[in-house]
Amino acid sequence: MYNLIIYLYQLGIFIASLFNEKVRKMWRGERRAIRILKEKVDPDAKYVWFHAASLGEFEQGRPLMEQLRREHPEYKILLTFFSPSGYEVRKDYTGADIICYLPIDTVTNARRFLRTIRPVMAFFIKYEFWYNYLHILKHRGVPVYSVSSIFRPGQIFFRWYGRQYGQVLKCFTRFYVQNEISRELLSTIGIHEVTVVGDTRFDRVLQIKEAAKQLPIVEAFVASPTPRQCFVAGSSWQPDEEIFIPFFNEHPDWKLIIAPHVIGEDHLQQIEKLLVGRKVVRYSSLEHVDLPDHLTNYEVLIIDCFGLLSSIYHYADVTYVGGGFGVGIHNTLEAAVWDVPVIFGPNNQRFQEAQGLKACGAGIEIGNSDDFRRIMQGFVDHPEVMSELGEKAGAFVQQMTGATRKILADVQL
Repeated sequence: MYNLIIYLYQLGIFIASLFNEKVRKMWRGERRAIRILKEKVDPDAKYVWFHAASLGEFEQGRPLMEQLRREHPEYKILLTFFSPSGYEVRKDYTGADIICYLPIDTVTNARRFLRTIRPVMAFFIKYEFWYNYLHILKHRGVPVYSVSSIFRPGQIFFRWYGRQYGQVLKCFTRFYVQNEISRELLSTIGIHEVTVVGDTRFDRVLQIKEAAKQLPIVEAFVASPTPRQCFVAGSSWQPDEEIFIPFFNEHPDWKLIIAPHVIGEDHLQQIEKLLVGRKVVRYSSLEHVDLPDHLTNYEVLIIDCFGLLSSIYHYADVTYVGGGFGVGIHNTLEAAVWDVPVIFGPNNQRFQEAQGLKACGAGIEIGNSDDFRRIMQGFVDHPEVMSELGEKAGAFVQQMTGATRKILADVQL
């Protein structure tokens, strides 16, 4: 049944590729993967295979790849992606020796792929459970590890109708899971090779903080004409902006930086229309001007480019992470690591890091604009509370680090 579904899925991807550029890139990338491997594989090398579905999973696996590379240069690293949103962004990543798409999980593809690369071990990041690849790896005696995985009672593996497919989990040599609940759930289906290590993303955000860029434009904006408190909204969507912007229309004593998730002219104009009475400037318009003089008149900075957000959080007194009024919140850890409170919307239940921030008081869930206004007014009236919650945010990130070290200490290299 699984293989039939996979072949139908493959057919669906082919049809969709005729009409969608993103799907077309994935289809072409998967078709080229074996050729890329045959061209680049060193037959005398020992390869460790890392597979990440997309960009988020890559960021979880990145600390592990980089530390393994530092400590064990005798191995080469193969990195594969399933989604174009991962491959197209990181295809030039220098931390891996070979980077390509993972061909669809048919028996033929899996055999050809593994026969070409012959990995000595494999790491699958978070939610990757490819039936044919995993069974062939097990048959060949290749150790396979699941990293930063997290399980919930509603997943197919723990339902009566999914128990047969759940056998794929027994192909893993060991699971390195994020929490105790995951370990307990796996034990109910007879899987006991499980270690609770936490989430490698905490290690990654510390790396990002240490490598943060200096941003003269943002520094000058926050300090001009005199330093003021700064609110940074990251990865925001229109429902988020409709909630937080009205408060700052009434509080011009705060600087406001907005880094929207979607950077398109229509969305940028929507944001500007919401900013009634505020003097707004876009980041791209400041790249070739005399900053101190030019920024004196502006109160709101809109980030209309990618790649800066994790560094911009450094300049915040309070942060807001978008997505919580849609499919789910974006990366709260990139903000929390800078010792600032993090506000987000209600769709955060699937995100363990958000639950941890809420538990320590540094993450604040809101349901509407009244909630946001109440929280922000409390910070205005009691800035010491804002500082206290910021310290709790940074402390939470620090105490949750170490998953990468625990995994490499346990894996037989």
